[in-house]
Amino acid sequence: MKISFVVPAYNEQALLTRSLTAIRDEIFRAGQELGKDAEIIVVNNASTDRTREVALTIPGVIVVDEPRKGLVQARWCGFEHSTGDLIANIDADTIIPPGWLTEVMRQFERGPALVALSGPYIYYGVPNRVNMVVGAYYRLAYTAYLLNRFVLNVGSMLQGGNFVVKRSAMLKLGSPDLRFSFYGEDTDMARRLSKVGGVKFTFRLPAQSSGRRLAGEGVFTIGLRYSMNFFWATFRKKPFTEAWQDIRE
Repeated sequence: MKISFVVPAYNEQALLTRSLTAIRDEIFRAGQELGKDAEIIVVNNASTDRTREVALTIPGVIVVDEPRKGLVQARWCGFEHSTGDLIANIDADTIIPPGWLTEVMRQFERGPALVALSGPYIYYGVPNRVNMVVGAYYRLAYTAYLLNRFVLNVGSMLQGGNFVVKRSAMLKLGSPDLRFSFYGEDTDMARRLSKVGGVKFTFRLPAQSSGRRLAGEGVFTIGLRYSMNFFWATFRKKPFTEAWQDIRE
């Protein structure tokens, strides 16, 4: 299966190189070839800095422009320009670790009914105690995921910026709900995809992500906001929070 990495980027000149380099390294570790078995698409999402130029310095990276600012718009633009059987949605401040791609391929080859796969974040740039709190939050969220997926049958859970989806499933969904420009977009997609096939969250697929939002707004504020948007998107089918703050390095 060919995999397309879609990386939305709004003013991400500071962190983008590290994210793209990690993706390239993992592609080569897995024995795949850029252009044949994998591709990397950066969606320059209305950036006003050197994001586009930085992306183009990484060999093999394709850059497309999406002037409509918004995470959902950027991801959809990347999907429309992709050619892979699998679409890996990776944020511009996310670093995938060695073995990430091997685990993705193993999971999809083992589960033919699986349409989407996701894993947790481990945050860098924050004290260890913050990741301890985040770990407790993920355990609670995992309980909600199991309940929603296997008991209530109302949806599932995806970690935005660290999830993979089958192209065939995306085509069945059609256009995204543009009400979800930032918060709740991953939960909305998980809910919609769960009507197509299996949507799995596993701790076997972690990735590193910048802790800048946690540091800027506070871990408890962010935890509460994400929790409210998770339940709103699942049960009310709309975001709890419509505005968001851009936090950059």
